[in-house]
Amino acid sequence: MSATAPTPGRPKAARASSGGSGPRAAGERGGYVSIGEAARASGVSAKMVRHYEALGLLGDVARTDGGYRQYGEADIHTLRFIKRARDLGFSMAEIAGLIGLWRDRARASASVKQIAQAHVNDLEKRIQAMQAMRRTLQNLLHHCHGDERPDCPILDDLAGQPPP
Repeated sequence: MSATAPTPGRPKAARASSGGSGPRAAGERGGYVSIGEAARASGVSAKMVRHYEALGLLGDVARTDGGYRQYGEADIHTLRFIKRARDLGFSMAEIAGLIGLWRDRARASASVKQIAQAHVNDLEKRIQAMQAMRRTLQNLLHHCHGDERPDCPILDDLAGQPPP
């Protein structure tokens, strides 16, 4: 199943009534909530909810007769999934793949593990690069007098000049 397929158990283009005002429980309006309520419930900003929808990570989102987005519990669950994956540093492409696997009950866990392992390998490379940057900066700081003189090995290094 692709990452853009509708969430199982939800009509592809369901419509919810737009009657009443103010916040409502998820059980009202046929189990749908507004984008603001979905954002609050999932811990994701409304702007990011729209972004994830535009990327196809939520499938088809229900709309009211007036065109307002309406999110069901499955959408909120998916938003929480995305938030957690983002918190772990997965890319949007990786998240799309993980959502596809999450929705596919016939998936092989090896496919999920492969994505996670590739992400861990990437994190390790980034950690090593950041540690190298830290060592370089610490070395430059050690050689900087930090006094009133204009000589500065930090600026010299940034300018590509060898230390005196």
